[in-house]
Amino acid sequence: MKRNLTLFGAAFLMSTMMTSCYTYTFSVGKGAQSNVEVKKKNHYVVYGLAPISTSNPAEMAGGAQDYTVKVEHSFVDGLINGLTFGLYNPTTTTVTK
Repeated sequence: MKRNLTLFGAAFLMSTMMTSCYTYTFSVGKGAQSNVEVKKKNHYVVYGLAPISTSNPAEMAGGAQDYTVKVEHSFVDGLINGLTFGLYNPTTTTVTK
């Protein structure tokens, strides 16, 4: 029994350590033309199923025709998600003009 519990604990630890941050990037128009960045947090609850507040990349671009959008689940976002056991799941949106 103790061996099974140890094996389960090791498998659980490995599965949590092997998760990764995700990044989703897309370009609008010709993509970013400078290095001006605007960042905003997105707020979700219940494992990301219910949005509370999400960013609008077009508003963040400030009327620019060409920009790049990156939505990521950074290490800090993942840490917060883990500490709340998935009840709060933030992401970060970065718009580069």
